[in-house]
Amino acid sequence: MKAIVIRTYGGPEGLAVVDLPTPSPAAGQVLIAAEAVGVGGVDTVIRSGALAAYGFEEGHVPGSETAGTVTAVGDGVDTSWVGRRVWGFTGTGGGCAEQAVVPVREILPLPDDLSAADAVTLGSSGVVAHYALAHARFTPGETVLVRGAAGGIGVMAVQLAAQGGAAAVAVTTSSAERGARLRRLGATQVLDRSGEGGQGAPAHYDVIIDIVAGDDMPSFFDRLAPNGRMVVVGVVAGQPPADFGTKMMDAFRRSLSFATFSADTVPSGDRHAVRSEQFAAAGRGELAAIVHEVLPLDQAVTAHRKMDDGEVFGRIVLTP
Repeated sequence: MKAIVIRTYGGPEGLAVVDLPTPSPAAGQVLIAAEAVGVGGVDTVIRSGALAAYGFEEGHVPGSETAGTVTAVGDGVDTSWVGRRVWGFTGTGGGCAEQAVVPVREILPLPDDLSAADAVTLGSSGVVAHYALAHARFTPGETVLVRGAAGGIGVMAVQLAAQGGAAAVAVTTSSAERGARLRRLGATQVLDRSGEGGQGAPAHYDVIIDIVAGDDMPSFFDRLAPNGRMVVVGVVAGQPPADFGTKMMDAFRRSLSFATFSADTVPSGDRHAVRSEQFAAAGRGELAAIVHEVLPLDQAVTAHRKMDDGEVFGRIVLTP
């Protein structure tokens, strides 16, 4: 089978298309023939080498979610899965291939009215956005700022905050065109990347959902209201400064809170329940799956380059 591997960590040119043996599902696993593979921010961070300390090695196959048809099952798995269209979560890698093995606990049947491309656009991003808002203890009537709102998680966070009754949903983004698209998804104010601008935008926010992190993250503590909560769900701009907590301590009397969130801390059954509801909502037209572009699998370098250059609005999808 064709697969994408990280030959050398660094830029997108370190990716390569290779031939690998078709994997066989072990006990508790299924084999999925992919129709669509999602390209997420975590894939670019892993490819950059920023997470090498976590054990990622050259030769790693990136990609965490795939959608397609189950073609084989391992021991202990109900054979009725064979032939069914499913979404699957491969973990921190293995998804960027024509075929992928996935634990059966991490697959979900696809509704007939949901495409594979839409499934890998919503599958992980929607769950992260949902639980990030819950982690921030967001309630109707509060103000929300989504930092880095044009990516897959940000697009979903904007929609869910607006549908959840936020008094205002501000976004940071890089252009007026992207801001206009985010307004159509529920944003009420559009700020620049530094969090400035936006006529009529609140001066402070009850909740900040941050997908970006990086050197500028501490400055956004200034944008939190008293008792405000910031939840970081991504590090697409890299790790924040080591001393970022001093900014919170300087605002001690405002009782600010900071947290990180990973969907790994949510039981798979709970994640599936939310994901199933979101797939159904997308089928009814109540949630928008924003697919930036669909490219062939062998154009993974192009996909990662577009991600690095900040061109992507929503999610890029690869098709084997």
